[in-house]
Amino acid sequence: MEEQNHSHSRNSVVKIIDDEENMIEGNLILPNSSTSIKGIVIFAHGSGSSRHSPRSKYVAQMLNNVSIATLVVDLLTPEEETVDNLTREHRFNITLLAQRLISCTDWILQNPELKNLRIGYFGASTGAAAALVAAAAHPNLISAIVSRGGRPDLAGKEVLDQIEAPTLLIVGENDKTVIELNQNALKMLARIEKKKKLILIPNATHLFEEEGALEEVARRATGWFECFFLEK
Repeated sequence: MEEQNHSHSRNSVVKIIDDEENMIEGNLILPNSSTSIKGIVIFAHGSGSSRHSPRSKYVAQMLNNVSIATLVVDLLTPEEETVDNLTREHRFNITLLAQRLISCTDWILQNPELKNLRIGYFGASTGAAAALVAAAAHPNLISAIVSRGGRPDLAGKEVLDQIEAPTLLIVGENDKTVIELNQNALKMLARIEKKKKLILIPNATHLFEEEGALEEVARRATGWFECFFLEK
């Protein structure tokens, strides 16, 4: 495990083996806070993105700043990533992505330093559907979910109907197709009537590249995780 020491956090590259002996990699950042760590958020990014995505890094940094640990992970192996870049065959394989996310969750639960932390999922694009499927498989383990420009609809009605974790859907105001898909998914989150929300970021498109858009995403996500990690 390579470890770099930053004055504010501990940053390490971790390798996680899934049930079928596939190895995926992630960046684990533990804030060195004077107060205790509030929880840990696993990032599930979507198609054509990696754990080195500046957007994921930015949101992770904001969470680290408020004493939340982050695990930004590549849900595909390097070999699968190479194939996917050519064929796009894995990025919509929600079952595969969800299984990998469950492996990451199990890895946290088996880690002596992390196992007692509240766990949240931050999913982007197809990673949002994977986060919901994984959360439905572990209903009592996930404390909060945030989807950024996500495709929660790809999780399917049956899964959405089972979600018990508070869920925040964030979409760019100008990302018209995705707004509609999120509105429909929101209605299907039947068990969490008071703990679900859809937020539209003004003037933003799908990748939140507009000025101030990503900051607003990070601010909203941070508030959501802080709120539900602290809930008894």
